[in-house]
Amino acid sequence: MKTRTLLCLASVLFALLSVASAWLPYKQPIRGVNLGGLFIVEPWLQQDEWNSMGCGSQASEFDCVLQLGQSAANAAFLKHWDTWITQSDIQEIASVGLNTVRIPLGYWIKEDLVYSDSEHFPQGAFPYLERVCTWARDAGLYIILDLHGAPGAQHAQNAFTGQFAPTAGFYVSWQYERAIQWLEWITQIIHTNKAFATVGAIELVNEPLQIAASPDVQSMINSYYPNAWTRIRAVEDKLGITPNNRLHIQMMDAKWGSGNPNQGLNDLYFALYDDHDYVKRTPNVAANRDAYMQFSCHDDRGGNSPVIVGEWSLSTADEDGSQFSLGNSDAVSWYRNWWAAQVMSFEKQTGWIFWTWKVNWIGGRDDWRWGYQQAVQAGVIPTNPADAFTYNACNGF
Repeated sequence: MKTRTLLCLASVLFALLSVASAWLPYKQPIRGVNLGGLFIVEPWLQQDEWNSMGCGSQASEFDCVLQLGQSAANAAFLKHWDTWITQSDIQEIASVGLNTVRIPLGYWIKEDLVYSDSEHFPQGAFPYLERVCTWARDAGLYIILDLHGAPGAQHAQNAFTGQFAPTAGFYVSWQYERAIQWLEWITQIIHTNKAFATVGAIELVNEPLQIAASPDVQSMINSYYPNAWTRIRAVEDKLGITPNNRLHIQMMDAKWGSGNPNQGLNDLYFALYDDHDYVKRTPNVAANRDAYMQFSCHDDRGGNSPVIVGEWSLSTADEDGSQFSLGNSDAVSWYRNWWAAQVMSFEKQTGWIFWTWKVNWIGGRDDWRWGYQQAVQAGVIPTNPADAFTYNACNGF
């Protein structure tokens, strides 16, 4: 009887792991990191890695593949995917009090979407995505899969799209269709592949243009968003997914500046919003310590709800200026307080996801203003994020 009971419990657990449960850990805030640079390499944050892949002079993955040739590029990227984020990284993420990872992806991970005569991207990434999601699942981490690099590029000349496109070519119907096919594909996988059991959200597109009234952005929120929503739900309906097990569908919030994401939607069930808050890029915040603390201590990220601050950092506008220099005797304590001020503001909402887990600068300099792992090692960020509320960081601000 005991053996039969254990077998029954095991069967139940396997069934639960066989499809995603689109939960959000509301009983505790989202506290996470991005796995930046894994499936979309951004040379600025991992220059040593980029150089070692033979891509050093190239601006993006597209350019590197074009330079090296498909076969050599595939070999270089396979090594990168195998080593940039390891199981040890995932276990360490869980051990320092984090509960979430956001994984930026390019549309080219679905290789039949790529135009082989004109688009140049590395091949063979999917097994590594499956592997890292398995590790995250086993570590008890919530996962957000983010369409970070959209077909045609949602931004011009930006490596986070996977290419250094001269113009933003995403905002047309045929590129929307390719993106929606990607979303349908990943939705099917999430609900049928147990490796993806703790994926609870997918993001429709990362950081679209911040010109809300432009025809491009209006077409995105009135055409792409509602059509993507409908077709994700259609996949789930066909699979017989119950409402409480549907995926959260995430969009950049109105504060981002690309319009009201709800404008074209008739259904907001399990809608989720993403807000990126880099103080260094915020207008009218002076580049000094007091101004940064004043802003962060009173920073209200409310609006669309529930919202996660899905990217932020400890980077400053004047990286090497006297006030922000990492060489200052009080640098660790000041950056710790600024980290705490931001955490306290973001946890007034659904939570936060730091950009990014690790960095690899040219010459081996690992800057903890961008790397959460390095910041923990430096004593800037504690191993229990709840400690942010014990520092009295905003006293006097």
